[in-house]
This record gives sequence, structure tokens and C-alpha cells, in this order.
Amino acid sequence: MLIKVDADTRGRAQFGWLDSNHTFSFGHYYDPNRMGWGPLRVINEDRVIPGAGFDTHGHKDMEIISYVLDGALEHKDSIGTGSVIRPGRLQRMTAGTGIRHSEYNHSKTDPVHFLQIWIIPEAAGLEPGYEEKEIARRNTGSGLTLIGSRDGREDSITIHQNVDLYVAHLSDGESAQHKIDKGRIAWVQVARGSLTVNGKTLNAGDGAAIKDEDELVFSDADNAEALVFDMAA
Repeated sequence: MLIKVDADTRGRAQFGWLDSNHTFSFGHYYDPNRMGWGPLRVINEDRVIPGAGFDTHGHKDMEIISYVLDGALEHKDSIGTGSVIRPGRLQRMTAGTGIRHSEYNHSKTDPVHFLQIWIIPEAAGLEPGYEEKEIARRNTGSGLTLIGSRDGREDSITIHQNVDLYVAHLSDGESAQHKIDKGRIAWVQVARGSLTVNGKTLNAGDGAAIKDEDELVFSDADNAEALVFDMAA
């Protein structure tokens, strides 16, 4: 079963400095039918104007991943980490027992466009932490590159949950396949371009919830960039 979530049905928040689209319930957007998918709780597509951003604020008991599509995202937190994340690098922050951080557009001239992803961790009260890695495309044979996992294998970032996170970069005419083990679910989020997943066309901003499928088949790509979450149900 594949359930498509159209981009234009997402929640939206506009504050002048921020234009944010919410795949799942977040902030003032609430839909009881969109509270997440498995441990995946938030996918926000954020665009922040030059020089603006999220002032210092707190989080607890959440894995927070930032995936930058365009521009530069500046991060500072209460455990002493500071960094500027650009396309091609992935950031994971474990909020655990409590962490405070800020996120700003590092540029004074260009907007930043990124996906903010929250995953419910496997346990409460984890030690706060931070990790950042390059996520260069690798030839895996499937067309997908592993960029996050529970055990940090294949030089992926560590996610404290039974989640494998992949990225698919598919140029025109390219295809990919991904096997799903029995009892697991998946989510596909298209960040750019378009592609067909198991016969359904997904465009930028669209998502898809998948269960009771043993394989994902990606085809008909048009310069597509998509994230694939393979998760314990």
C-alpha cells in the first residue's frame, strides 16, 4: 500500500522571514490523521530569508536532522557545537535530556532552503549530542545512498532509532530499487524534481507512506532528489 500526500495539502506557516510547509502536524497546523508515520514525526520544508532564523530555543527527547537543499544554515547549541551546514552535509542533533540551539541563515544575501526532520528516539533521556557528516553520492548498486542509520554503518550519521535513511539522486531516465524487509514501513519525501514510486507520480514536496510492500521501484525520474525512510513499524 502506498498513500500519497500531496504537497499542496501540507500545513503552512508564513512569518515574513520564514516560509514553512509541514508534512505532519506541527505548530499551529494540526491534523489528527497526520501525526507522523512510525517514528517519523516531523518533516518541515523551510525557507528562511537572508540573515534571519530561529532564535535560541529548547528541545527534548527527539532526533533532529537538518538536510540543506540550497544555501547555508548556521547552527549553535548549548553543548558547544557550532557549524555552517551546506548542501552535501547532513546534521543530526540528539535533544535527549534537553538541548538549546539556534538556526540562522548564514548568508546576508541569499535564502536558505532546508528540510527539518524529527524522529522519535528509541528511548527517553538520551545524552544530548551532535553529529555532522558529508553525504556524497555513492554507487551502491540500488541507486540509493545510505546517509543515516541506527549503527552508523557505511559512514552514515547515527540515528538513535531503528531507521535507515537514504537519499536518491536520479537524473532523467535513471531508476532505482529498494527492498523493504517484512514488518517494516517506509516514507518517501521528494525534495526536488519528480519521479514515480510503485506506479504513482510524486513531485517536489510530495510524500508517500508505504506499508505492506516488499520493494520500492523508482522510475520516470526528472532530476529527482528524494529521501527514503525505512523504519520499524
